[in-house]
Amino acid sequence: MLAIGDIRREDAAMDDRPRLMPPVLFVGVVSISTAALFIKRCNEEVAASVIAAARLGIASAILAAVSFAMRGRQAIRIPREHRRSILLAGLFLGAHFFFWITSLSHTSVLSSVVIVTTNPIFVGLASFYVLKESLNRRLFVGIAFAALGGAFIAVSDSGQRGSLYGNLMSLLGAIMMSCYLLVGRTVRQRVDNLSYIVPVYGVAALLLIVIASFSGQNVVHYRSGTYSYLLLLALVPQLIGHTCLNWALAHASATLIAVCILGEPIGASLMAYFFLGEKVQALQAAGGALILVGIFIATRQEAAADSTTLSDVAG
Repeated sequence: MLAIGDIRREDAAMDDRPRLMPPVLFVGVVSISTAALFIKRCNEEVAASVIAAARLGIASAILAAVSFAMRGRQAIRIPREHRRSILLAGLFLGAHFFFWITSLSHTSVLSSVVIVTTNPIFVGLASFYVLKESLNRRLFVGIAFAALGGAFIAVSDSGQRGSLYGNLMSLLGAIMMSCYLLVGRTVRQRVDNLSYIVPVYGVAALLLIVIASFSGQNVVHYRSGTYSYLLLLALVPQLIGHTCLNWALAHASATLIAVCILGEPIGASLMAYFFLGEKVQALQAAGGALILVGIFIATRQEAAADSTTLSDVAG
């Protein structure tokens, strides 16, 4: 009777999943959309490397504690042959956050977040040229839309000092994320989620701490409000947002989640408008829309991505 009761409870939980999907996805997308807002709040006082190190350091510490509580001594299980790849993935992830967070000091939230979201296009190109995977014609159409949208944003931002540099930093962030995802594709087939992300986040945080130290950046003595934003950055977009998307990926198609992640630039731009007073120009909005359409077309048939790969596309 006890076993039958357990089965019924499990069936009831499975029946709840379709009902839970919309609110979980909504919370996930809104959570990752807050990243740019929290970073902007810290930018005046905290260097990009310090912001990124705090985000990843706090997140990795919390995840490590959860992992040890669940598994004890077997918390992190990494096969020897994958340790070098995990180190490389951490370096790429750290570089991604450094470039992207730097971009937010020099360009608008809309331009930065839309450009950094183009990483699926770079992954598609690299998969063809480096991994020799088949190339869908949709990718070329997506690249054309994204390139045109990028040109619109470049023209729109041309009159703003530093915007071109900021957009370039965001583009470098997208390329670094693409490299991180390509490394993760192979490693995640053999290493479980927690065993992968805890050391990767830790390596990325250490890289950023080293960058901050050698560049002479202040790492302490900030206002109390700044510390609050750094903590929120680790908790809301990194832990809550990614956790929601990882949960959804277990119960929905990878394509659906990839499309939902495209809501991040929209959410981030709305928050920047209401909380930071950032206005969106017509040409800039048109360019952002073209880029999002291009990403959607390029990734529409991508169904082989795993949970870590897709959720880490998010900000």
